[in-house]
Amino acid sequence: MGETPPGRANLLNRQIRVLLVDDEASQRSGMAAMVEAWGMQAETAADGNEALLKLSSFPADVIVTDLNMPGLDGFGFLERLRDSGDMPPTIVLTAFGNIDTAVRTVHELGAYWFLEKPLQPATLEALIRRAGTHAVLRAENRNLERQLSYKGSLGELVGASPQMQEIFALLQQAGPSKACVLITGESGTGKELVARTVHALSPRRMGPFIAINCAALPETLIESELFGHEKGSFTGASERRAGCFEIAQHGTLLLDEIGEMPMQTQAKLLRILEDSKVRRLGGRAEFEVDVRLVAATNKAPEEAVRGGHLREDLFYRLNVFHIHIPPLRERKADIGPIGETLIGSLNRKHECKVAGISQEVAEALERHNWPGNVRELRNVLERGVILAGEGTIELKHLPTFLQARPGAPPAATAVRAADSDPGSVRFAVGTTVEEAEKGLILRTLEHTKNNKTRAAEILGISLKTLHNKLKEYGAKEDAGS
Repeated sequence: MGETPPGRANLLNRQIRVLLVDDEASQRSGMAAMVEAWGMQAETAADGNEALLKLSSFPADVIVTDLNMPGLDGFGFLERLRDSGDMPPTIVLTAFGNIDTAVRTVHELGAYWFLEKPLQPATLEALIRRAGTHAVLRAENRNLERQLSYKGSLGELVGASPQMQEIFALLQQAGPSKACVLITGESGTGKELVARTVHALSPRRMGPFIAINCAALPETLIESELFGHEKGSFTGASERRAGCFEIAQHGTLLLDEIGEMPMQTQAKLLRILEDSKVRRLGGRAEFEVDVRLVAATNKAPEEAVRGGHLREDLFYRLNVFHIHIPPLRERKADIGPIGETLIGSLNRKHECKVAGISQEVAEALERHNWPGNVRELRNVLERGVILAGEGTIELKHLPTFLQARPGAPPAATAVRAADSDPGSVRFAVGTTVEEAEKGLILRTLEHTKNNKTRAAEILGISLKTLHNKLKEYGAKEDAGS
């Protein structure tokens, strides 16, 4: 989960390009030799004017410049770079430094750092490497922003609807910050993808991204998973184990279904958010962690607070940036772009050569209400890609419940679609989402011969959520009898 994608690895592994600007030839050549010995590319210039010319053919990641030079000096050079709007991280050198000069160059002119001569090579190398990494990350961020502007996508997140464009704009603001993010939306809308995009847009993108589903863990294990444990802290703890906060150090931790976390654990989580310190189960000492927290839930958080499932103080602590993902039925303009992206990835997964979908299929996808959201769309298209193999996905490649054309007589709500396809369910036009959900759950349980664990896996929900739904249906039947 913390691996660096291939494209990003190429950016981070390439040589850092350094432009060295100094009017003394011996200083230029000496610094160039050091930079190249550190495994970086070096180019030199005698003053600011020559440096500006060099930048047109040598796109430097980092600039190291003297301040006092004939011609265009360091101050003028920095002003020109600042006014261009595309200033690489710049390290300023001078033999006549004072605090006023430092303040002006770093704060007023936007320099990255300020060093006095004579230089300490180790300090200069560390600064150049840090500034170079900063430049590479900034370049990657611009690439992501270009994807957003021109393709209606941000990383793996795709959407052409106004709702998704608003989410993309909010992600651009939330991503680079250090603030907590709370993501809400129905199951299957893509909350984890949004969380991964937050991570990809942040300065932590080179660190790990760790996701944990709070609803999938027994109450007795969740604290061990989150905080880790010491050897012998409980029965079966045969060795020390790091928790998710340790594993996600300098990265991002996604807590999915935060409303399913036990209240006692929520209290401990709140304390970690406030002082950034974790204690393993059975441990005596606390240690600091540097982790950005993203939480997600498929419930309305305000209702979870009122219902006693989510601490109010934790909710306010998490709710710095709230990103709500609307269900797919409310943003059907996204079906086409998402479908194209899914077909591309499914072709690679199954070694198929499907070019797209027919007009009839597009109309069928548009008519459907998608109670399972993007997850359901992916399942439908995966079936279509496998059955079609190549060419175009046709109506016959879709599940039976999607093949009905407008004007066909409606079937009864939540009944088997046809004897030839007993694994499908058809809903009459006008069926409410609540009725469709209940019918789908009950038919899935019938299909699994009441195996609730298997039914929950098929439906893409937690076993706890399935039990809650069944209790809800039982309560309503008792109330109506």
